[in-house]
Amino acid sequence: MLLGSLLVLLLLGTAGTASAHAALESTDPADGSVLKSAPRTVTLTFSESVALLDDSFRVYDPDNRRVKTSSAHHAKDAGDTASVTLPAKLGTGTYTVAWRVVSADSHPVSGAFTFSIGKPSATTTPVSTAPVEDPLTGSLYDIARYFAYTAAALLIGTATFVTLCRPPNPTVLNKPILMGWWTLLAATVALLILRAPYEAGTSLATAFEPSAIPKTLTSRPGLALAARLLLLAATAAFLLRLRGRERFGRVALGTGAVLAVGLALTWASAEHASAGIQVPVAMTSAVLHLLAMSVWLGGLTALLTVLYRSSDLGAAPVARFSRLAFASVTVLVVTGVYQSWRGLGSWNALTETSYGRILLVKLGAVTLLLAVAGWSRRWTGRLVGEEVRLQVPELVRAGADGAAASGADGEGGPASGDDSKGGGDGSPDRGDGSQDRFRRGLRRSVLFEVGVGVVVLVITTLLTNTLPGRAAADAQQTATSAGIPAASVTIVPFRVGNAGGKVQITLDPGRVGENSVEAVVYGPDGGFATVPELRLSFTLPAQNVGPLDADVKDEGGYWGTNTLNLPIAGTWTMKVTVRTSDVDQVSVSRQVRIVR
Repeated sequence: MLLGSLLVLLLLGTAGTASAHAALESTDPADGSVLKSAPRTVTLTFSESVALLDDSFRVYDPDNRRVKTSSAHHAKDAGDTASVTLPAKLGTGTYTVAWRVVSADSHPVSGAFTFSIGKPSATTTPVSTAPVEDPLTGSLYDIARYFAYTAAALLIGTATFVTLCRPPNPTVLNKPILMGWWTLLAATVALLILRAPYEAGTSLATAFEPSAIPKTLTSRPGLALAARLLLLAATAAFLLRLRGRERFGRVALGTGAVLAVGLALTWASAEHASAGIQVPVAMTSAVLHLLAMSVWLGGLTALLTVLYRSSDLGAAPVARFSRLAFASVTVLVVTGVYQSWRGLGSWNALTETSYGRILLVKLGAVTLLLAVAGWSRRWTGRLVGEEVRLQVPELVRAGADGAAASGADGEGGPASGDDSKGGGDGSPDRGDGSQDRFRRGLRRSVLFEVGVGVVVLVITTLLTNTLPGRAAADAQQTATSAGIPAASVTIVPFRVGNAGGKVQITLDPGRVGENSVEAVVYGPDGGFATVPELRLSFTLPAQNVGPLDADVKDEGGYWGTNTLNLPIAGTWTMKVTVRTSDVDQVSVSRQVRIVR
């Protein structure tokens, strides 16, 4: 009952979402506005429902002191809003609001804006558009996600190979199944523990606060992870019940299919498919895509294991898997095309968004994977053909022996003498040697196929954590229509001797033409830092343009300029030079995409 309730909550919770990743549509007060009197509330409106955090709002006064506010809540119980109540009396000057929420597809989104009371301050508070991200938390969360995908493929694919392909010695696959189950369990527990600091952008220490996991379990991603743990418990009981069986009835196959679909739903209900257009179709596509990927790549691992550990593997299980893999690839192609269309929204997004560029890399990797799969199918065809060739003489010989035995008077022995061993002409049969050669070739091709499959899994994990192209376009459009600048923000870490830090560089609007630049320097502790000199230059190697000096000036708290002109769209190289003393400085380069 508990598992069923969690799955129902996940499915119902995915209905009615508007776009993958929440886009900020409006702010009240408006960004950059000057008010005659102090507002009582700050309200943000998004393109889809958002979840709120304990620290969703940080409001700073003109003197860079944090303003005490109420806890964040949804305005008028509208799920697509975030609001906070301000103190009754606020002084004159410019206030900065930094915000952070979790969008419906489980990814945190953040930003910042300003408003003024009476008149703007001479200088504004240089606040980051997001809390300082803890790199260790983010890295560990991404690693756990990758292991979860890999383990699911290993568990589902190997179990499917055992039940549908029926290898002669299935016990050699017990270890991969157990490895897949335990790895998925460990990765799921890790994701559950890391979810709270990942959402808040804080260190690992906050994961062990008493309220962390209970709060995570009230969110959609937390429910999905809890459901996955319950499904893994049910899967363990199911596998123990089937231990030792070589044949599986309809009830067993149906139960296994339900468990596999349930596991796939725990991903689809908490990632890109759960938000955006055509949510029911997208979730169905995502489930089928994940299952097909698992059956193909996990089945390949199972086949490779059997090829190395089972000497009596015949051609029949290999041929069954070949047909199963072909069906899986067909499902992957159909669902992949749909998901690509849904995520991109336009052809330009293929080259102009991070999602599109990663998708092109995945397309190349999948194309290579299909080519290697074709190579494996050729080896499979040769192995099957060789086994059939060897079976035909045996069948003919068995028929001849049977006919001779039935027609004999009891005189003499076998009609054909002692030719039963070897070929018909008495020569030794070379079939075993050919089969061994074909098995070795199949092992090599499957090993290569598994290696490329691992690369595809890594790219898939990156895609699920990247803003889809359609959502990026929607965010830019809503931001522009709401008067919110669609700026480009780049974080550049640096190290000079034993000291280090990072520079947050904002290009507004990050397009061809005149841009304003704001560069904020942070120290190793994440706080604001001052440096004697900061230089920025931009070069477009493809067009042999530059370097263009940004000529940033120290504005008191940040370095900036309003006169940087970038005349051509493309990928520019931004060189950042930070001088920390009279003799110590370092230069770091980063790529920046400038669009029309």
